[in-house]
Amino acid sequence: MSDRNDLPYASHLPHADTQVDPARRRALRTIGRHGLGTAATLASLSALTPFSAFSAPSASARPEVIRIGVAQPATGTPPTFAGSSLSIAHAKGWVEEAFKPAGTRIEWYFFKGAGPAVNEALTNRQLDFALQGDLPAIVARAAGLRTRLVLATGVRTNIYIGVPPDSPLKTVAELRGKRVSLFKGTNMHLPALRLLESQGLTEKDVRLLNLDTAGYLAALTTRDIDAAIGAMDILRLRDKGAVRVLYTSKGQSPIYTRQSHVLVTEDFLNRYPEATQQFVRTAVESARWASDEKNREEVLRTWARAGTPYEHWKEDFDGEPLRVRLNPNFDSFLVARYKDAVEQAYRFRLSRARFDVDQWIDQRYLRTALEDLKLQTYWPIYQPDGKILGA
Repeated sequence: MSDRNDLPYASHLPHADTQVDPARRRALRTIGRHGLGTAATLASLSALTPFSAFSAPSASARPEVIRIGVAQPATGTPPTFAGSSLSIAHAKGWVEEAFKPAGTRIEWYFFKGAGPAVNEALTNRQLDFALQGDLPAIVARAAGLRTRLVLATGVRTNIYIGVPPDSPLKTVAELRGKRVSLFKGTNMHLPALRLLESQGLTEKDVRLLNLDTAGYLAALTTRDIDAAIGAMDILRLRDKGAVRVLYTSKGQSPIYTRQSHVLVTEDFLNRYPEATQQFVRTAVESARWASDEKNREEVLRTWARAGTPYEHWKEDFDGEPLRVRLNPNFDSFLVARYKDAVEQAYRFRLSRARFDVDQWIDQRYLRTALEDLKLQTYWPIYQPDGKILGA
């Protein structure tokens, strides 16, 4: 295993040596009023290894370094992030181990500014791979950023709505006219709008405030907002008696859950197809280990090192197989969700254009990895309606 202390953990990247083409810069201007980043952001736009033997990328085609961006901050010692099989690969050092024979260095970068900040680094050609949510990646792709989605990770993640404990609100429909926070531009954005729409509400029907996690937790505590649409962090305030959970997508329709993926820049993919294949294979092997129920306790406790208590991870995943949430497949359900997200982002004026999702999702490397590892049927495959194929 690699020594985790020699890796560069950072919430930002230095300026890239390569300048962004002026025409491209203009094309990647953000829609700032939607919280998708400032103009500068998109304009600058078991303890044993689970791996079997593999063929390392050839020396003639190997990159000297692979730079991986993560759309969340890393916390703890050593720095850790959570919620996906890729976070387990990071904690275990498995990506470093996979590329050690080729002499390729692995660098991880973490972004407090989430997806929009990752878009800036991608635009400035400072990242090769990124773990990111659907909406920010869609916004960047619609603006011309050349990326390909190569596998899913951390899918069907629940959302929560918290209100003050003595709030008279009982249903989502009662949020009309209320001060509601939402971390805009993240993969929380679209499922939140879908949920509001299902209750007869539009974004204009609520006083939607753009607050990050720390911001909405503080605002809930001080009652400066009436409700917050967020993640498991809301459970922390609930346990303190400072918040009541008004809604959770857990056990509800998966269309109100959040989706994430790993993408690669087209430049890296075209220059280093063997390294891209090895990265995807390593990610799939990590997903196989992390989605094995015998490893559930270790997975949840590893994630807990990133700040969210173990009890909350356990509650959120209770009754749900790890194979559902740590599924790397872009199955029919997930592809349909991304197609829907592209349409909704355009309809809600969050992105500038529609585009072909089938061309954006590149499943060649995933399929090769699944075939080589004989994992084609290991994870459940979902139909567009959210039901398991063959159930």
